Amino acid sequence: MQKVTSPKVLGQVLKSARIRKGLNQQHAGSLVGITQAMVSRIERGESNARTDTLFRLLAALEIEMLLRPRDQSFPGEGDTW
Repeated sequence: MQKVTSPKVLGQVLKSARIRKGLNQQHAGSLVGITQAMVSRIERGESNARTDTLFRLLAALEIEMLLRPRDQSFPGEGDTW
């Protein structure tokens, strides 16, 4: 399980999942109704994509996002939002 602490890390996780599924950016985008350029921006962490777009992309790539309370022993660790 990967800890996501920034848009860039989220993009890397999504890109890895896309590649594992054998999809190019164009095909991944067509599965969720976004352009190849938008997939590219999301994967680079440069997009302010809507939450529903991210969830559709997660579903298309067959991955899930788990949210949990932050471990308070490491406050502010790595956050770059």
